[in-house]
Amino acid sequence: MDTAAHPEAVWRLETAPRAAVFVDVADYLAAAKAAMSRATRSIHFLNWAFEPRTRFKPEPGGGGSADDEIGHFLKRLATDNPALDVRVLCWKSALPVAATQGFFPLQDRRWFEGSAVKFVLDGKLPFGACHHQKMIVIDDALAFCGGADIGPDRWDTPAHCDDDPRRLKDGRHKASYNSRHEVMCLVDGAPAATLGELFRARWRRATGETIAKPLPVAPAWPDDVAPALTDVRVGVSRTAAHWRGEEGSRETLDLSLASIAAARRCIYLENQYFTSPVVARALAARLQEPEGPEVVLISTQRSPSWFDHLTMDRTRSNFIRTLQDADHHGRFRIYSPVTTLGRIIIVHAKFAIIDDDFLRVGSANMNNRSTGFDTECDVAFFAGDSAANREMIAGLRVRLVAHWLGCANETAQAAIESEGSLGGAIEALRATGHVRLRPIPTVPLGPASTAIAALHIGDPLTPADSFQPWKRPKLLSEAVAGLRLAKSSCP
Repeated sequence: MDTAAHPEAVWRLETAPRAAVFVDVADYLAAAKAAMSRATRSIHFLNWAFEPRTRFKPEPGGGGSADDEIGHFLKRLATDNPALDVRVLCWKSALPVAATQGFFPLQDRRWFEGSAVKFVLDGKLPFGACHHQKMIVIDDALAFCGGADIGPDRWDTPAHCDDDPRRLKDGRHKASYNSRHEVMCLVDGAPAATLGELFRARWRRATGETIAKPLPVAPAWPDDVAPALTDVRVGVSRTAAHWRGEEGSRETLDLSLASIAAARRCIYLENQYFTSPVVARALAARLQEPEGPEVVLISTQRSPSWFDHLTMDRTRSNFIRTLQDADHHGRFRIYSPVTTLGRIIIVHAKFAIIDDDFLRVGSANMNNRSTGFDTECDVAFFAGDSAANREMIAGLRVRLVAHWLGCANETAQAAIESEGSLGGAIEALRATGHVRLRPIPTVPLGPASTAIAALHIGDPLTPADSFQPWKRPKLLSEAVAGLRLAKSSCP
C-alpha cells in the first residue's frame, strides 16, 4: 500500500525502532506488567472496559496474590513513585452494557478512591456511541495498542485449551470464561509518542485538564520481548464522530479501503464483526477481478451476547452473501474457530495482514459504528523494502493459521506452499483432520431479521442516524456509491 497515495488513511506516519505483536492476552499482560514496572514518568490507559481485579497471570481456580491484580499493581506503582503519573480513562458505559461486565464503572470508582491513580469515566461522545480505543502508553516512549480491554474474561493463551482452570472466576466452574482470541501490538519511539498525544487529547476533552507532555526518557522495552519488526514505518489511524463542533475522523475506514484496493495476492482479516456494506463492496470488487487477491476472513461462529446475535450476526449473513455472489473465481472463504472439543472461540481481535507487506492491529471492527460513530484507534505497519519485516509478517500469518487449526507452523507453511494459496492450504489441512476452523454459513433471514439487517439495527454510521435507522439505507447507498468513485482512482 502506498501511503503517499492515500494520506487520508493515516493520522500520523512515523518510524518505530521496534515493534512486537502479541497473539492472545497472556503474553500481552506479561509484557505490559514488565514495561509498567519500569515506567518513570507516566502510565496512561484508554479502554472500553477496565476491571481492576484482572490478574496478569491467573492461577487455577482464581487464586493468586493481590499484587497480581492490575488495580493493586497500579496503586502500588503510584504510591512507590509519587512522580509517576498513572491515569485510566475508561468509557462511561450505558447501564445495560455495564451489567454484562460486572458493573465495572462502579467498581472502578470505588477501587481507586483515595489513591494516587487518577481514574475517570469518559462520557463525552454522542448518545449511543462508545469509546472503544484500547491502549497503554508508558512515558510517551512505549505503547501497547489493539483490541484487548482489561478484564478477567479476556485472558487466554494461543492454545485455547478446553476447561483451562485459569479461565475461572472465583474458582467456580459455572463462571468459567469462553476461549477468547485477541491481538495487541507494542511500539516504541515516535508512534508511541503519537499515541500519548491521542491519550492527552481524550483526557482534555473528558475533563478539561491539559496534561503536559512528559520529558523524553528511554523506552521501557520488556526484556523478555524480542522485537518482531525493526525500523518499520507505522501509521496511526483513528475513528471519531463529527459531533458538537468536534472534527470527526474516519481514517480507519479509509485504511481498510486503501489496503483492500492495494492487495495483490492475499487479504487475511480477523474481526469480531463483518457487517459494513462499504467494506463488503470493496472486497467484492476485488473478488470479481480474474487475477485479484484471495480473501480469507476469521470471525466468531455466534456472537456471545443476545443483542449482537440478533443484530450483527444477521447482518453478517448479508455481508457473506455479497462476497459469495462476487466470488466467480473461488477465492473467498470465511471461518469460525473452535476448541479441540468443538466449543466456540470468541474472535475479538481486529487484525489484518495484506500480502506480506501490511500488518494492522487495532480496535476498529468491520462494522458501521467503527467508521464514524465510536472512537477507535488502529496501528498499521508497512514493511516496504525490508525483507526481514516482510518475512515476519508472512510468518505471523502462518503462525495464526497454524494456531487456529492446531498444527505445527511447519505443517501450515508446507500446505501453503503446496496449494499455492492460504485458503487452499486451510481446506487441504481440514481434509486431513485439522478441523478447528469451520466455514461460517449464511443464515436464512425471516421478515424480522431481514428488516434488522436492512436497517443495520444497533450499527449506526454517524450521530445523524443513531436513533433514526430509517435514514441508514440511504446513507449506506451513498457511501457505497462514493466507494465506487474512490475505487476508480486507486493506483
